[in-house]
Amino acid sequence: MSPSPTISDPARPCRVLGIESSCDETAVAIYDAAAGLLAHRLHSQVAMHQAYGGVVPELASRDHVRRLLPLVRETLAAARLAPAEVDAVAYTAGPGLIGALLVGASFARGLGLAWEKPAIGIHHLEGHLLAPLLEPDPPDFPFLALLVSGGHTQLVDVAGLGSYRILGESQDDAAGEAFDKTAKLLGLPYPGGAALARLARQGRSGAFVFPRPMLDRPGLEFSFSGLKTAALVALRSRVLDDQIRADVARGFEAAIVATLVEKCRRALALSGHRRLVVAGGVGANESLREGLRRLARECGAEVYFPRTEFCTDNGAMIALAGCLRLAAGARGAVNLGARAIWELGDDATTGV
Repeated sequence: MSPSPTISDPARPCRVLGIESSCDETAVAIYDAAAGLLAHRLHSQVAMHQAYGGVVPELASRDHVRRLLPLVRETLAAARLAPAEVDAVAYTAGPGLIGALLVGASFARGLGLAWEKPAIGIHHLEGHLLAPLLEPDPPDFPFLALLVSGGHTQLVDVAGLGSYRILGESQDDAAGEAFDKTAKLLGLPYPGGAALARLARQGRSGAFVFPRPMLDRPGLEFSFSGLKTAALVALRSRVLDDQIRADVARGFEAAIVATLVEKCRRALALSGHRRLVVAGGVGANESLREGLRRLARECGAEVYFPRTEFCTDNGAMIALAGCLRLAAGARGAVNLGARAIWELGDDATTGV
């Protein structure tokens, strides 16, 4: 698919309500091509899932059912819009928890039918890749993207809307998954990745030095399961006082960050891009941001991050992606189209 047209083209009016329900956040937003983000609302299920140490899919689905309609009403009211003033409804069609996806997809299709508007299914990862376009100084296509989340670690060559080529990805655990699992080893509460990053600030530099996986060989692939095992071995037979736990957290974070930064360095050199976009929940990690800013300065590149609240799952990125897709000719899905597993770049929308 060719690069996207400008979404501010007055000949293509575009105001889209976006719905995100792929996992444990219920989110709704409205994006306007000319005015930008008009309103967004989000309900996190973290408190509900903490007792179980992770997301319980059935509970997540049921909570989405309870939250979606009130959030849509709140978002419309905040934007001071009536349903007739919305041009389309966009929703996350995958990948994610299939029950949670089906709740959002069926709700969005119902809204589309009731409002007589198209309902456009959006690839969840495409939403993350486009999230930096919500910022005042957005990147232009093409660019290199580092997508780092709980389920994915990928380097993606982004030529334009819908034109994605994966240059390298994790062969096992994603970076976010490794953060969460190691946080659990350290006795940190769910969600673990953010808690580990906070604990790492109290750690001593160099107290634990963990391997930088797959940096001893060429290529852009990742592997983090061995790093998690290294943390487990380091903790074994130790008395885990607060300082030791903080030191392990710092060493572990440093290894993840160093690996991601070096792979981005290689990918920039290989692709020839001078724009690097960072997306996904791990993109909120301050140590990673600083490492990538330093890399950009060294390479003469520019690096773009979404604001922290748009690194994790949110409705704004889905509304924006829906607006871009509508401008590019999407006219709505012919079925619910929810997919638990969905490769990026494989027919990146159900609405075209």
